[in-house]
Amino acid sequence: MTERKPRKDAARNRAAVLAAADDLFARREHAGDVTMADVAAAAGVGKGTLFRAFGDRTGLIRALYAARLEPVERAVAQGPPPLGPGTPPLERVPALLDALLCFKFDHRHLGLALEAASSDSPYTADHYERWHTLLRTVLEQVPGLDDGDFTAHALLAAVRADLVEHLAGARGAGCEELRARLAGFAARVLGSGAPAGAGTAG
Repeated sequence: MTERKPRKDAARNRAAVLAAADDLFARREHAGDVTMADVAAAAGVGKGTLFRAFGDRTGLIRALYAARLEPVERAVAQGPPPLGPGTPPLERVPALLDALLCFKFDHRHLGLALEAASSDSPYTADHYERWHTLLRTVLEQVPGLDDGDFTAHALLAAVRADLVEHLAGARGAGCEELRARLAGFAARVLGSGAPAGAGTAG
């Protein structure tokens, strides 16, 4: 039996909910101040619609985060160099980190909301495991680099949403400054073989 596609109004409701939630999390100082009732009212749907579609508030935040991250992950899986497959590892690792940093900078309200809402370890989240696996796999292709597993964890720690928010929000660092500092850090981790000025994707 062919799987039924969502009705057009259901798809519109989902898009409206995600847009409303994104706006609310961006405008509120604290992610915890945004309630399901707030999102439902802003999207013009009933609370029951939200709970049926997303399960709970954490489910909504995860769905929103995944929707916003999807274009980046698609570029990583299918795109041309320096993000896509086939790029030399010493070029691809900095490009992957740069793309993730740019996403975290632009959407750090979502990252903070997700970290605050989840009761589980952030290291078991689906998106974290996907990025860690990807980085570890690429790092294992770098000659002379030992322990790609730990190195992938260490590099991902440099783009955590709370760190990006601390540097950008509390210390006023701009995106380009953070990109340059991250590129330098990645180059030191990877060794002298990493190209100078790497990490300029997106």
